[in-house]
Amino acid sequence: MEFKILKKSKRSRARLGRIVTPHGEVETPALVTVATQASVKTLTNEQARAAGSRLLINNTLHLHLRPGEQVIRKAGGLHRFMGWDGPLMTDSGGYQVFSLGFGRDHGIGKVLKSKTKARVKSGEQPSWLKITEEGVHFTSYVDGRRLFMSPEDSIRIQEALGADIVVAFDECTSPVADAKYTRLSMERTHRWAERCLKARTRGDQAMYGVVQGGRFSVLRRASARTLASMDFEGFGIGGEFGDDKSLMSRMISWVVKELPDDKPRHLLGIGHPEDIRHIIREGVDTFDCTVPTQYARHGVAFTSRGRLDLTKSVFLTDRKPLDARCSCFVCQEHSRAYLSHLVRAKEITGLALLTFHNLYWFNALVAEMRGKIKRGEL
Repeated sequence: MEFKILKKSKRSRARLGRIVTPHGEVETPALVTVATQASVKTLTNEQARAAGSRLLINNTLHLHLRPGEQVIRKAGGLHRFMGWDGPLMTDSGGYQVFSLGFGRDHGIGKVLKSKTKARVKSGEQPSWLKITEEGVHFTSYVDGRRLFMSPEDSIRIQEALGADIVVAFDECTSPVADAKYTRLSMERTHRWAERCLKARTRGDQAMYGVVQGGRFSVLRRASARTLASMDFEGFGIGGEFGDDKSLMSRMISWVVKELPDDKPRHLLGIGHPEDIRHIIREGVDTFDCTVPTQYARHGVAFTSRGRLDLTKSVFLTDRKPLDARCSCFVCQEHSRAYLSHLVRAKEITGLALLTFHNLYWFNALVAEMRGKIKRGEL
């Protein structure tokens, strides 16, 4: 993989770049479309590409559970297995250490939507998995069997899957973890990062290390410096971002200042529309987020005038397009009334149309940010 910086903003840390992989190039900043189980939910590969997606991210743990990395390896790797000829990433399974652990215990995500009294202190373990120095003991959500994943296992699986960019195994910490828990977890993630680098055997895959440290500036900076000293081709910014999104830009800036300028930076799992301008201004090159596809499956469309909840009956008589400014085929050919009908009738077609629109709209928003960088406006 190669990363080229084409232009740096004079108004912010934003930059234009190009990631070159064995399966094609990606202009940055870019949204990385989530295709967790080797599929962008409800869309074909052709539709995902038509919506502007150029780089997809699959999930190691989910594909390990089904169909299994050996099935995919024998099929020729992820690109051939899923019929996608563009660049691919695989996430390491580190996010599931949180989502299937403390996230599940407390019913929370990596960004808190509301205040909670839940806390995670040093020495605590989640109910549904066990985190050790060697790795993580999971309980399969597919069949209930116990399984273990070490840093070496994660890399072995990702090499069998064959994506262009792989990610070092880490623990995504909970937003309610205290400073001591976060520090000890971060230090273990650093040791796991070293093990991941030692475990790699393929020279055609780029590997990203993942910066942790939670909402604590001293830890975030220390993690970024430690990862920057290792031989990674790029860096993920992972973990949680507390309960106040106004702090997100500041937290990202702590990290970016410590990372090398000539390597790409990927923000893991963040990307609501209101976040995008801020994270790009702070120097993030790529980011992935389930929002475009997940919200579509719940009947929500994103527009230049805000979100539309198509499950509401008020839209059944609304003959306007979702967004008059959007040039996607959904907005050109279908009304809010029709889309609302499909959603309310639980027709799969409605979910697919909303997914295409949302993905197109998000990619167009990021393309607009790239244009602003080119013109010196961001």
